[in-house]
Amino acid sequence: MCHARATFCPCMLFFMSDKPKTETFMKKIFYLSIFVCMVFPAISNAQSGRTEREQAWRMERLRQRDEARATEQHQDSVAYQAALTALEEGSWVLEANNINFFNGITRFVSSSTNYISCDDGEGTIQTAYANFAYSPNGLGGVTVQGYVSGVHISRDKDGNVYYNFSIQGSAVSATVNLTLTAGTNQASATVNPNFSGRSTTFDVYLVPSSQSTVFQGMPQW
Repeated sequence: MCHARATFCPCMLFFMSDKPKTETFMKKIFYLSIFVCMVFPAISNAQSGRTEREQAWRMERLRQRDEARATEQHQDSVAYQAALTALEEGSWVLEANNINFFNGITRFVSSSTNYISCDDGEGTIQTAYANFAYSPNGLGGVTVQGYVSGVHISRDKDGNVYYNFSIQGSAVSATVNLTLTAGTNQASATVNPNFSGRSTTFDVYLVPSSQSTVFQGMPQW
């Protein structure tokens, strides 16, 4: 009887000897896959949550900005209507925080002592920006008063209001050209002396006389 002899291949020894290593490697791959499957959704959820929070923060900022803008526009509109009514009633004060002189010089000043006013047919123009000890009104400038006449008021299609008048007194003879900006109580008034070209412009807010807190110096009638 003929018996077949088993043939031994060295490759079989290689695969037999590497089998434990292969199983270990496959286990590592398996556990790593499980770990990735568990961690990746958590990372994705965290990233998604962060994006949602950032978007919610941006939306809240936009809402607050729009709300603040709407509030400001409402306040400006109310101030504009109050200023317009004050002009129509002839009882107003333009409180200046800067004065522009004919030579181009601009001075930033206190609105409580630099102003143009009109009330019950009498007008006042006051400046206070220098050393008060050597000024006619004791505040660092001059205070002149006179009677108001020739008032003319008009409005353009945009809502800007133009208010012109003359003021005559012992220490002043001038025309005043005032502009109230539409939608706000910001105003600018230029005083043009009748006997010189040295105009002076007062800026910034116009309010009813009842709401003004200006302080008057010693007038020069």
